Amino acid sequence: MDKKTVCIKIIAVIVVVACMATAGYLFWEHRNYKEPVVLGDGVTEVKKLSDYSDVVKGTINDCNVYIMDSGVEGGTMLVFARTHPEEPTGPMVTNLMIENMKVTQGKVIIVNSLNTSGTTYTRNGEAYPRFFTYETDWGVKKWRYGDRTASPLDSWPDPEVYLHYPSGQSLAYMDIRNANRNWPGKEGGLLTERTAYAMMQLIEQEGVDLSLDLHEAELEYTVENTIVAHQRGTDVAAMVSMTLTATTFDVPVGAEFSPLSLHGLCHREVGDYSDCIPFLVEVAEPMLDRIRGITDEQLLMSGKDVFVIEAGKHGLLYAPIDENGWPIEKRVARHVAVTTSLMDFFGQLHPEAVITVEGLPTYQEMLEGLGSYYHDPATADPSRIYYD
Repeated sequence: MDKKTVCIKIIAVIVVVACMATAGYLFWEHRNYKEPVVLGDGVTEVKKLSDYSDVVKGTINDCNVYIMDSGVEGGTMLVFARTHPEEPTGPMVTNLMIENMKVTQGKVIIVNSLNTSGTTYTRNGEAYPRFFTYETDWGVKKWRYGDRTASPLDSWPDPEVYLHYPSGQSLAYMDIRNANRNWPGKEGGLLTERTAYAMMQLIEQEGVDLSLDLHEAELEYTVENTIVAHQRGTDVAAMVSMTLTATTFDVPVGAEFSPLSLHGLCHREVGDYSDCIPFLVEVAEPMLDRIRGITDEQLLMSGKDVFVIEAGKHGLLYAPIDENGWPIEKRVARHVAVTTSLMDFFGQLHPEAVITVEGLPTYQEMLEGLGSYYHDPATADPSRIYYD
């Protein structure tokens, strides 16, 4: 073998090793990055999900549970995000609430990262960004971006057919890792089943009156810009839908019944297996559409894509979109408005479960920018910083 060939092979090996090392570091950095959460004055206690059930103790899904208790008798609401970690609006909303909201009557419980496992990897072959960021008054706030389901590193193997417990309904095999197909959970199941089980224990032990699961959906999906409610909560959902559509939103928010025959969904099983009345809300996220163009952080945060806009011109979407797209500010503002409206109307229809809050920005203020509502962990009291 001549020297030239040897040199080429050595260079090739060096390049391959360098690429492997770089990729390995990027994967490691993404999986191990910790998101700082600065506790606002309204947070009275932080627990772990395993405090309610040890079935998640020691797992990656043993998430933080942020409690905001007014000390004044009223209702209890659970708000949770990252059921599907490829939907970034949820954790941006819950972070904003934790850092700014104060509960003046009743109690609000917040989970930033229900399916933490799903935030530690991204969808194969989709070229998703590893992180998403937002410019604030003090610098850049950063979150992990993830996949729809828990990581196979944390939940393996998938079954040939996933049989939902306890209904026995057959679902797609990968839905064993989908946190919104595993309610009400299974004590001895795989990771997402145990996570849902622990959440049900939280709901029972805290006496939660209503819950809200924060989601986003592709514009090609029929359940878009919609509040989905268990049958015991359709009156509340209808009032929120009519009021926000008439007074606040440029694009209507609808209200739909939770399907009786599709199992594993939070808005079905939480209502069937507890006294809690569950809701789920969707907002448009063009990043998830299959017809999108370049898949990057710019698309994720701007909600603007020429291919999705063109599809809308041909009537192929279930939500309107124009050259302004669906920016993250609008998506966050809509979710915050739905959350507070649910509190208001739930209290009107259930006077024993009134919840009142203060300190949140208005819908219009959020449309103008979110940066001033996130606090700098570098200048915060270290005892008031937690990591998700």
